[in-house]
Amino acid sequence: MSADRATPTVVKLGGSCLDDLDGTWWDDLARLGRDRPLILVHGWSKPLKKLDARYSEPSAILRDRYGNQSRWTTPEVIDDIKTVSAVLAEDVLARLASRGITAERLIGSDGLVGAGPGERWWWREKQLVELENLVGPITGVDPAPLKNLRPGHAHLVTPLARNAAGQEVNTDADRAAAAIAGATGAPDLVLVTDVGHLLIDDEPVRRISAEDAAVFRDRGAKGGMRKKLRAAGEALERGVERVVIGSAAVTELLDGSTGTLITQERATTAGAGA
Repeated sequence: MSADRATPTVVKLGGSCLDDLDGTWWDDLARLGRDRPLILVHGWSKPLKKLDARYSEPSAILRDRYGNQSRWTTPEVIDDIKTVSAVLAEDVLARLASRGITAERLIGSDGLVGAGPGERWWWREKQLVELENLVGPITGVDPAPLKNLRPGHAHLVTPLARNAAGQEVNTDADRAAAAIAGATGAPDLVLVTDVGHLLIDDEPVRRISAEDAAVFRDRGAKGGMRKKLRAAGEALERGVERVVIGSAAVTELLDGSTGTLITQERATTAGAGA
């Protein structure tokens, strides 16, 4: 097996866009998967909101003292994440199997993803208060559980993690995908979302350097896109060659037909025509 066919492509499937990925999208992913190992990391935001209306309430999201957002996670929330993820995984694995791709599900907290101590101070009703929130930043990935990396086979990762105290914690799916891509030597990380491009001043960006993306992340990006740009920077720092953000078929994103490409290399311009 050549080195290219041995290294995976890592694809993060946004929880808000999974319902919108039609059969042709999965056909395209399967064609890629016949040539390269696939690691799929999924989000769960939309399925979680469907499970219980309380997950759509503003109180379900916390903001820390640095302005970063996080889902308020308790042991009950972890259980609900596992519930919706199991249903989602059954659907994804069936879609792949019907297209000739074998697949297995991994939960990140089962030896794959490690997390550090979480932030304890959060804004509630305009006051900073100390809260027990089962979230944590990723400190490392042990790729050993991804033992079946080969063309024709996929791993679907539920991005929970385990901290040094042995607690199972919630972590950001985009950043988990970035860490997994770096740990497995993946050249590409594809962040599939519900927007076609990164937008700067309402203009679609076709290509941008990691340096310029970090500047925009800290000065103008909001919400989910801010996290994606942070994940992109972390992936490139870990040796990933390119990160693509978009809503199209994975091969179209990888060949530059659409989406936003982020690399370490500075482009002459970051605009729509770049």
